[in-house]
Amino acid sequence: MSAPRLQDKVALITGAAGGIGRACAALFEAEGARLVLTDLDISGLAAFAERGVLTLAQDVTDEGRWREVVDAALSRFGRLDVLVNNAGVAIVGNIETATLDDWRRCQAINSESVFLGCREAVRVMKGRGGSIVNISSVAGIIGDAQSVAYCASKGAVRLTTKSVALYCARKGYGVRCNSVHPSFTRTAMVEGFISTARDPERLRDGLAAAAPLGRMGEPQEVAAAILYLASDESAFTTGAEIVVDGGLTAQ
Repeated sequence: MSAPRLQDKVALITGAAGGIGRACAALFEAEGARLVLTDLDISGLAAFAERGVLTLAQDVTDEGRWREVVDAALSRFGRLDVLVNNAGVAIVGNIETATLDDWRRCQAINSESVFLGCREAVRVMKGRGGSIVNISSVAGIIGDAQSVAYCASKGAVRLTTKSVALYCARKGYGVRCNSVHPSFTRTAMVEGFISTARDPERLRDGLAAAAPLGRMGEPQEVAAAILYLASDESAFTTGAEIVVDGGLTAQ
């Protein structure tokens, strides 16, 4: 039997109470990682807390809280090996209907939090190495007419990732930084979006049909890509993007 792929690595995952974050936490735990899980919904992390996992409430837009969370990881484990910047929000609105408040909220949660997380991770990883995985979206690669703020925020995640990767590589820090780009995935966020439609089943069918594979993705499938980037198997991979979209962007 092969050794667990994240044996004894310390991994911080934001937005871990549900969806992709929760699937990632479960997979990382099964692969031997020591976890630090954060979310605004701390009750959603109760099952992990009961098993002794370090769980913390975190507003990822709060600069000071980022320092506290990373320092809590260091206090418990002495180091941080992996950061998964997963927390995010989807805000629907086109260039005519989106408000400035929509825009600013989307940037703060989806892109500014990634900047803050990367900065804190680099602070404690540099010189000893580590892996940062930023969760973007296919909307960070291709446009969507009805999601102007979301597209902008996820595009920012994509290029922030590349900038961090290049900086850390050229500094010799041993810190890798990559992004993952899911398409429509069966999470509570996507299900909530579907439920607000005039015809939810028609929309569900349309989202499934958008991928050449003919279905939406599963959180565990995205988590598997994140696991690869977190593990030493991807030691020569930095500044890259892994698309998990059933072929949507290949068209």
